[in-house]
Amino acid sequence: QVQLVESGGGLVQTGGSLSLSCAASRRTFSTNIMGWLRQAPGKEREFVAGISRSGDTTYYADSVKGRFTISRDNAKNTVYLQMNSLKPEDTAVYYCAAGPAFSVVVSGKTELWGQGTQVTVSS
Repeated sequence: QVQLVESGGGLVQTGGSLSLSCAASRRTFSTNIMGWLRQAPGKEREFVAGISRSGDTTYYADSVKGRFTISRDNAKNTVYLQMNSLKPEDTAVYYCAAGPAFSVVVSGKTELWGQGTQVTVSS
């Protein structure tokens, strides 16, 4: 059974930091690109960051470059998203996703999703 479980969301002030985690089954984690997407109220889901199976390659949306860092621990089957210098426009439900290629994760056209975790940045 495919399972992605996010944790770490919450409420933070502008300029603050949060770290998200996503634990996956061993098979899902080892065979897929991992990524984070988010959906703000009234907006479409958008790509945030992605990381290759080895962790050597990462991609970021322009809106989060230099502020967010994606990483993965292959021994723990967990992917992380460290979010610094948070802004009110980062407020959204953040979803962990997995896919066979970056294009799949970036587009969100995957069936491998977590349940989402709320991140709220107050001004």
